Amino acid sequence: MDVLGYLRLVRRHWWIVLVTVMLALGTAALVTVRTAPRYEASVTFFVTTPSQGVADAYQGGLFLQQRVKSYGDLLTSDRLAQSVVAEAPLGLTADQVRNRITTVATTGTVLLKATITDTDQTRALKTTETLAAKFTELVRRVETPPDGKSPPIKIEVVSGPRVTSSPVSPQPVRNLVLGGLLGLLAGAALAVLRGLADVRMRDAAALQRVTGSPLLGEIPFESGAKAAPLIVGDAANSPRAEAVRKLRTNLRFVDVHEPARVIAVTSALQGEGKTTMACNTAIALAEAGWRVLLIDADLRRPKVADYLGIDGGVGLTDVLVGDVQVGDVVQRWGEKSLLVLPSGAAPPNPSELLGSKAMADLLVALRESADIVVIDTAPLLAVTDGVVVAVQADGALLVTQQGRTSRSQVAAAAHALSSVSVRLLGCVLNMAKVAKADAYQYEAYKVVVPAAPSVPTDRAGTRRGGQPAVGDRTQELTRLSR
Repeated sequence: MDVLGYLRLVRRHWWIVLVTVMLALGTAALVTVRTAPRYEASVTFFVTTPSQGVADAYQGGLFLQQRVKSYGDLLTSDRLAQSVVAEAPLGLTADQVRNRITTVATTGTVLLKATITDTDQTRALKTTETLAAKFTELVRRVETPPDGKSPPIKIEVVSGPRVTSSPVSPQPVRNLVLGGLLGLLAGAALAVLRGLADVRMRDAAALQRVTGSPLLGEIPFESGAKAAPLIVGDAANSPRAEAVRKLRTNLRFVDVHEPARVIAVTSALQGEGKTTMACNTAIALAEAGWRVLLIDADLRRPKVADYLGIDGGVGLTDVLVGDVQVGDVVQRWGEKSLLVLPSGAAPPNPSELLGSKAMADLLVALRESADIVVIDTAPLLAVTDGVVVAVQADGALLVTQQGRTSRSQVAAAAHALSSVSVRLLGCVLNMAKVAKADAYQYEAYKVVVPAAPSVPTDRAGTRRGGQPAVGDRTQELTRLSR
């Protein structure tokens, strides 16, 4: 995965980054509040030696630079700490005094700086003053020769002791900035790990990669689609309806040299919206003037009749077993050229019935009677019915719900089709999240249809108190039954 891929994962799981940053900032703030203020008192020593001439001064300088390193260790020695404690009642032990002392020897110089850090400002200054006095006394005692001559090294205090007026720690701004940066890095890492561990189908690009087929449609999620799944009435001017029309266009031109006239609509799992997609695709094709026949071939859990509001008690099953003619059970829906063949009674052997010669002969006859035949089939991974029907069609349309189906399940569904040489026309990402900018563009450019008086109709498009166009329906049924 490239850098842009990782950035997309971080953007997709932005809430993880936000929560992690907030937790890091909260932790940094808590640590800052609970940390006692600390003050620093410092003193700087100058180490020198008597010298005569330039050569002596040069050699003495080299000697003192080496000596200063030893004095740094002497400042943190037990002997000096004990003498400081013995000199002044500081309320500290020798070990506590030693742990508060830090030394810095400036490279190339004979300056030595000692710093004492304490939570008590007054005690820090008092400790530093005592340390300065005892340290110069200790060095003089150590460096004095046995014969009592003057020591070859002299230490003088050139700066301090002085204590800071404000605490040197904690530093709220620094702590919050560091906490925020660490939280941001940790959140980004968690977001990437969460994205890599998420095997569900999240975007159209991943769907294309897994199926190896073109993306024909990306249907946006709408909260009201469950109550009104069909793109009719008010829903005909929704972004979802416009996406279905784009699907219709792409479906008709997916292969201009070998157009698909019999299309099986299927999915990997149940509940991904394949039946709704089959119905809306058939409605959109009929709106464009095509003679469309919608067949409900999901004999185990048929839903087409319920969605369209028609009688589904007699249909495909009854035609296949020879009880009725297809022209007797095909129903015209709405005012467009859309005919519907419901599933009929539930059979005990759906797979055998759909794979029978009667089904093959029926599809051959219906192919000549309609411009496009749309077949709603069973999910591919649940039963074999969907594959059985797709084999007899010109191609299949694979519907996948965003964020629900895993990549392995989609890959298994695509493999189930390719293993029997089914032509996968393309895939559709259903219930997709659409960017606000895209939704705004549609709202700004959609066609506003003025309100007009209308006669109430039922879901099938029949005028209440009247009958559908009997002459037109009888002509279609007669033609199909021949």
